Amino acid sequence: MEKVNVAIAGATGAVGESLRLILEQRQFPIDNLSLLASPRSVGRKFEVNGRSITVENLAEFDFSDTQIGLFSAGGSISAIHAPRAAEAGTYVIDNTSHFRYEPHIPLVVPEVNPHQVRTGLSSKIIANPNCSTIQMVVALNQIQKEVGIERINVATYQAVSGAGASAMRELEQQTKDYFDGKEIKTEVAPVQIAFNAIPQINSFDENGYTTEEMKMVWETKKIFEDDSIMVNPTCVRIPVFVGHSEAVHIETKTELTTERARELIAQQDGVELIDEHQPGGYPTAALHGAHSDQVFVGRVRKDISHPRGLNMWVVSDNVRKGAALNSIQIAEHLLTMI
Repeated sequence: MEKVNVAIAGATGAVGESLRLILEQRQFPIDNLSLLASPRSVGRKFEVNGRSITVENLAEFDFSDTQIGLFSAGGSISAIHAPRAAEAGTYVIDNTSHFRYEPHIPLVVPEVNPHQVRTGLSSKIIANPNCSTIQMVVALNQIQKEVGIERINVATYQAVSGAGASAMRELEQQTKDYFDGKEIKTEVAPVQIAFNAIPQINSFDENGYTTEEMKMVWETKKIFEDDSIMVNPTCVRIPVFVGHSEAVHIETKTELTTERARELIAQQDGVELIDEHQPGGYPTAALHGAHSDQVFVGRVRKDISHPRGLNMWVVSDNVRKGAALNSIQIAEHLLTMI
């Protein structure tokens, strides 16, 4: 495969670090790699594929000789620099929420709607979905294809890494202060996160749902290309460093047996089914999701309160599959087209 020039915008953040690592692990065909960040990070050096690369200023970078841009520097930054890169001829894969709801910009999970990557050839920008949405639609994809999904009730239990490196440091410090008997200080999370569960991720909308919850509603409909699907989410932040967990309850359009549901889930690319009715016979964030490429599914069972209901537990690494890996998988599809 012909090599291309790649730029990572937001190269020094948690997702940027994961992008650097996965590009190397998957032997992405890179000719030249540019690491871009804000002025405060300019001059830092990172080793990728045995080469030392110096971080450059995103605001001053010339994209005219860059074929793929992986953006994970925040929505306001993408709003300015992603269109600039696209105008210079770069195919941008954006990991923020800024472009996700633009009708002409595809929202892609390669295991679910890879055909939408081709739309990105004209838009020059492809949006990466929210991490909690990605793992859910991957787990549900084959069921949606076979019988259709009428309604999704989902409660997410999301790791602090979803709020960035500062949130991870806050959890670590609060945990230390708790055991040392010190005052627990909160700056990143809305309230104490250590030994707690916070039923708020991002700001509240007028309807009482948070922005994070509404992302799951809008993005699920767009990815599945089905506006009729009803999604009812509650998103909770928990004191886990890496790996989101979700209790997913669905109502299918026609009845589906538990056995067939397990077969469909196991057939899905990117999914590993761990579903044994015994202690530890299910996936967890720390032991399965963290640092893995897979989406893990367990606790598949009939909803005893609804004839067409199914329940399942879904776990995945929110930084890896929920952000960096999904972006690179999109880029791999792009390489077959450009």
